[in-house]
Amino acid sequence: IRTATKRAGGTVRNHGGSPGKRLGLKKFSDQYVIPGNIIVRQRGTQFHPGQNVAMGRDHTIYATVPGYVRFYKQKWMRTERKFVGVVLNRGEKLPRDEAALGRSRYCGLANLTALKAGPSSSLTS
Repeated sequence: IRTATKRAGGTVRNHGGSPGKRLGLKKFSDQYVIPGNIIVRQRGTQFHPGQNVAMGRDHTIYATVPGYVRFYKQKWMRTERKFVGVVLNRGEKLPRDEAALGRSRYCGLANLTALKAGPSSSLTS
């Protein structure tokens, strides 16, 4: 009579699966980023791209210009959408009202001399 070389094993429920994909926020609000830095890794669009950021084909949101990360919500149809953007100065708010404030960058370049001259002239007056 032959006996089994391996004993009968039971089935496994919720076994190992696959490793985690390391999704989520990689940069937080008011953190400095340079072009190409990943801000959010996600499946689908929990966060939508705002000003000065772009979205990759796997829905990764990354910076296109140097600056500080800002998160904001905007009304969209009957709900709100969460957006991610990059601003030039740390305290700035998004969405930026370019009609009233003017553009902060031209062709992706910031006018740093105007930025340095702006606050000092307002302090003296």
